[in-house]
Amino acid sequence: MCSRPRLIIAGMRGGSGKTTVTLSVIAGLRALGRSVSPFKKGPDYIDAGWLSVAADAPCYTLDPFLIPRDKLLDSFVRHHVHDIAVIEGNRGLFDGKDVQGSCSTAEVAKLLNCPVVLVVDCTKMTRTAAALVFGCMKFDESVQVKGVVLNQVSSTRHASIIRDSIEQYCGIPVVGVIPRMKAGEMPERHMGLTPHQEHGDIALALARAGEIARQHLDLPRLLEMASAVGSLSAHGERLPEEQPPMVSSGIRIGVLKDAAFQFYYPENLEELVRLGAEIVEIDALSASGLGSVDALYIGGGFPETNALRLAENRSFRASVKSAADNGLPVYAECGGLMFLGEAIVADGVRYPMAGVFPLTFAMHKKPQAHGYSVAAVEGPNPFYEQETTLNGHEFHYSSMVGFRPADGISFAFRMDRGEGIFNKRDGICYKNVLATYTHIHALGAPQWAAGMIRKAKEYHG
Repeated sequence: MCSRPRLIIAGMRGGSGKTTVTLSVIAGLRALGRSVSPFKKGPDYIDAGWLSVAADAPCYTLDPFLIPRDKLLDSFVRHHVHDIAVIEGNRGLFDGKDVQGSCSTAEVAKLLNCPVVLVVDCTKMTRTAAALVFGCMKFDESVQVKGVVLNQVSSTRHASIIRDSIEQYCGIPVVGVIPRMKAGEMPERHMGLTPHQEHGDIALALARAGEIARQHLDLPRLLEMASAVGSLSAHGERLPEEQPPMVSSGIRIGVLKDAAFQFYYPENLEELVRLGAEIVEIDALSASGLGSVDALYIGGGFPETNALRLAENRSFRASVKSAADNGLPVYAECGGLMFLGEAIVADGVRYPMAGVFPLTFAMHKKPQAHGYSVAAVEGPNPFYEQETTLNGHEFHYSSMVGFRPADGISFAFRMDRGEGIFNKRDGICYKNVLATYTHIHALGAPQWAAGMIRKAKEYHG
């Protein structure tokens, strides 16, 4: 059972300011002495990273496409261990992959019996804001829209008209009014915030978020909303205090974690640990070699912005190539896939990579794939049984621009939704290495962690 306070920060659309508001709420609550369990709805690493830093706690994913609903609810109950859970939504409140909105923030709000605060971008708008909020309240009345934060407000008069309109016609309070922020105060790259690992001054950014909370948000009212919730029951997963202690299997799984490779769901790493593995973090930019590991997990990130440093670390690249040739189990996603190729071409410069696969990748100005994906496992590979279906997501500005057919190279995935590496194929394999543009979540693909542990044990033996 979980009866701890919880709150969802949702938007009318993507880019409405949800992340800024969520960061400010977390920073403000912590300044009041409240501990926060952060969550992110949607397949996101960058925003989740910022929420984790702001809360000083892991940020967990709540996405009904990636995770079955019973496991999503279990995960929320298991990971809500602090005074209050603050959940950032994804895109617009009712947006999803289908007409039913089956994977929307609204569906998560209903599943978790959670109050919602709407963030409204008020640019060039007054009373219409009330009409939009009223529409959200009536569109699905089982979604508990309890309050509104006005964002990008131009003046006191502008705020007053919108506030009075919402409170008169919608009957819910405005719990925040945030003025227009100067460009660059929350810098963005691609389609999200700059990763916190690359931000010039994290402390300053979080201090700014705390200042927004103090000056522009009604934190006591938000706490009141978050506390007016009922109990949730998990479907069978035990709470942290009920979990039996894990017995180490002696398996060491290396994980590349540095400025180039940052994108990991904490649940994925937790699943490996739960099955008995020891996680060994490795910095690909500075380590001379892999060291003693029984498997390697390379997540996504921005290898293109660190391509020179990766290329200059010849000994590490050679260590990865040698280990792969000798049968080390390796699982790589997106940026990890790019690193295992022969080269990355960025701004016209070719940077040599590990050379495990005869692939060359190039960067583009526009996304080459973006959104949910479905991969059908139809070929031999180290980690998944054939006929497995994987719900995942892709988001990359790179594409494969060079492929030299070679013995021992095959593609294991057919992309039923999404692009993959080449011609709707993904999951390229060589010996015990599988690399893919598709990101998966361990709670929705339990075969992944089990396969990693199985192959690591084989290699260890």
